[in-house]
Amino acid sequence: MDTDIDDTHVYATGGSYGGFMSNWIETHTARFRAVATCRSISNWVSMFGTSDIGWDFLPINLDDQWESGLENADRWWQFSPLKYVDQAQSPILILHGEEDRRCPIEQGEQFYNALKLKGVETEFVRFPKSNHELSRSGLPNLRIERMEAIMEWFQRHA
Repeated sequence: MDTDIDDTHVYATGGSYGGFMSNWIETHTARFRAVATCRSISNWVSMFGTSDIGWDFLPINLDDQWESGLENADRWWQFSPLKYVDQAQSPILILHGEEDRRCPIEQGEQFYNALKLKGVETEFVRFPKSNHELSRSGLPNLRIERMEAIMEWFQRHA
């Protein structure tokens, strides 16, 4: 093991699919000192038909086949971080744009509320006038606020 790496100070963050993976990490390991998830997916079942990516995104990408509706909702639930929220332990910051049509804000709201009910340290930052592109082409002041929130969260949990 490289002695320059302090494995007691490891953090995770990601947005969009990386946000989904951050949620998955949150609910499947306590290895990370803190997590920050941005514009994420927490519940594949409620994601069905609510995203601008198209109603067929879930059946094609999670089932590798086309289905006409919720036939595979039980399978989608197995891939949903929300299902495993009882296992969450790391402090987690949830960031979401209020106008996100790709990963609707209710995905962050569901995850936040479930984590709070389970007693996991969590905060939710909502960004007005912000869509899925917040980190890339959103309002400059909100892009800065987003980065500062993540840095402050990780510093608070150093």
